[in-house]
Amino acid sequence: MVEDRGSDGPAEDTAAAGAAPVGDEAAFGALVEPLRRELRVHCYRMLGSYDDAEDMVQETFLRAWRRRETYEGRSTFRAWLYKIATNACLDLIDRDKRHARPYRVPPLVDPGTPAQPPADVPWLQPVPDRLLEPAADSAQGPAAAAVARETIELAFLVAIQHLPARQRAVLITRDVLGWPATETAALLDTSVASVKSALQRARATLKQYLPQRREDWAPSAEPSADERALVRRYVEAHQRADLGALAGMLAEDVRMTMPPHPAWLVGRSALLTLSGQVFKPGSPWYHGRWRGVVTGANLQPAVAHYVEHPTVDETRHLAGRFRAQVLDVLRIDDGRITAITSFEPRHFAAFGLPLVLP
Repeated sequence: MVEDRGSDGPAEDTAAAGAAPVGDEAAFGALVEPLRRELRVHCYRMLGSYDDAEDMVQETFLRAWRRRETYEGRSTFRAWLYKIATNACLDLIDRDKRHARPYRVPPLVDPGTPAQPPADVPWLQPVPDRLLEPAADSAQGPAAAAVARETIELAFLVAIQHLPARQRAVLITRDVLGWPATETAALLDTSVASVKSALQRARATLKQYLPQRREDWAPSAEPSADERALVRRYVEAHQRADLGALAGMLAEDVRMTMPPHPAWLVGRSALLTLSGQVFKPGSPWYHGRWRGVVTGANLQPAVAHYVEHPTVDETRHLAGRFRAQVLDVLRIDDGRITAITSFEPRHFAAFGLPLVLP
């Protein structure tokens, strides 16, 4: 899962060391701005919330500017910013006391057999694929490390939320960014021995929470033609309210979660029962007709669902139109959907999607 971390060139480090003490704000801004995207991904991995990641990158730049005189070029400028960003994330985690826990409420539908609740991570947010791609003008530069798909997928982000904050930082820095233990120790102001110990514990804990099909978390490939076809069938099954077609796409142990809501279910039968109530006219849970738009989130297939509600709303002007209902991010293993993470319509704007379809 290691990304090519690269390093700043001597010119960049020299420029940073020169710009900082004299307070050249424009020059300093020109140095930090190209690193915004990768720092945002780093903070997103640490926190699981894209909104918080955005805030922490901004906080990183503010802290870097205020402490600019402390940068003397002894480390790379990029490493210096990563240290500030990591500490900003650690401060936020410590302040908010966020910890992943199993859901404490019953599932939406009884699975029929005992099922272990998945992790409840109400702050989890999706990120559009386009925001994970390196900037075109830096695609060949050392800072344009490719985002490893297996370390940005929602299952990985949820799994690392179980780790203590500093273990999380060690795991990301060592196993994702590929930094040596010495540089990781410098990043966290600790010893190499402490880094090695924390990494060993983090790896052991991570395996407990990763999906069984990904126990070793091997790199995953781009979606295949079969996977893309499956996603199209998933859309069509909703549009036709076809439970039989939907059943053929789901793994027996499929799981659905809906952060930030405490709603979850486990098992194909349970999901089909819920979908049947949603699809059936006259049911208290009936939504209406469905339309779907295929998109991508966290380098996973995703579908933005719209619903034409059967009743006229108070404003009347939206009657007969399809309105944003939910964003489903799909995990596909061995030709079956193994996990569905459903997010609120407020995320549609980030994906460039309208709230209403004609």
